[in-house]
Amino acid sequence: MNILVSGSLAYDRIMDFPGKFSDHILPDKVHVLNVCFMINGLSENFGGTAGNIAYALSLLDENPTIIATAGRDFDPYRNWLTKNKISTNHIKIIDEELTAGAYITTDQSDNQITAFNPGAMKWSADFHFDSLASEKALAIVAPGNLDDMISLSTLYKKKKVNYIFDPGQSLPAWKKELLIDMIQGSKIFICNDYELQLTQEKTSMTLNDILEKTEILIVTKGEFGSVVMQKENTGIKSFDIPAAKAHEICDPTGAGDAYRAGLIKGLAISKDDIIHAAKIGSVCAVYAVEVYGSQNFHFTPESFNKRFKDVFGGEAF
Repeated sequence: MNILVSGSLAYDRIMDFPGKFSDHILPDKVHVLNVCFMINGLSENFGGTAGNIAYALSLLDENPTIIATAGRDFDPYRNWLTKNKISTNHIKIIDEELTAGAYITTDQSDNQITAFNPGAMKWSADFHFDSLASEKALAIVAPGNLDDMISLSTLYKKKKVNYIFDPGQSLPAWKKELLIDMIQGSKIFICNDYELQLTQEKTSMTLNDILEKTEILIVTKGEFGSVVMQKENTGIKSFDIPAAKAHEICDPTGAGDAYRAGLIKGLAISKDDIIHAAKIGSVCAVYAVEVYGSQNFHFTPESFNKRFKDVFGGEAF
């Protein structure tokens, strides 16, 4: 199956501050704020929604196509993707920009100050294809370049390609009409519980209204699992999917993207068994929680199936 993953590619640069921001930021002086935090060190991780989803899919023995933009500093990331047998053929390089980057400083109270440079993400990936067998394709439109999110969701509807719409952190940027239009015609609309509330506030849609526009609504709830909702003649039917138990909790960054990768793997196996697909997503997500960085976990299909059996019984794939 052709799996098309659009979204962002980014370097996550994480810094630890061995103190508390509150000890250095004076509330009565925030109008003239000028502070410098001496950090313990810096770690650089590969990230971005498209990169994270594609990486987890590669571990699940799939060969996704990334649709995204990157900058002149992309070579280390390209080598990482190539090492993991992920095609970079449809990643557009913007020579005058740097790859998007998040600069995250965390203090001892787990407070964070983040600066994000969109860099190459400001540019469209300009993905085009002349023909596509829709029955052999599955796509996800994840947070990334806003023009790409609009054009790709429109293209997938035109080509009758099943797509997952995942607005995520891009939600504040959308006006009501565009947000509704991208939900309309999607196979799945996926979001966390906060994003669902924000979507409803922006669009004035009820759950029933949303399920008039998409076949399936999936709401992720972190440690409380996820909920799969579908509309039936008798109303909305909900299925609760428990979260897989983590051996240890290190960092939730990237867990949502890993969930989406597992979900896509399940749909690639059987597009009609959404509950099984969501269970694969649940198990995939827990691997990301157990390590720092969103592409630092690893598993084999065999070890994944064993863990899936421990959680849900049976085999994942």
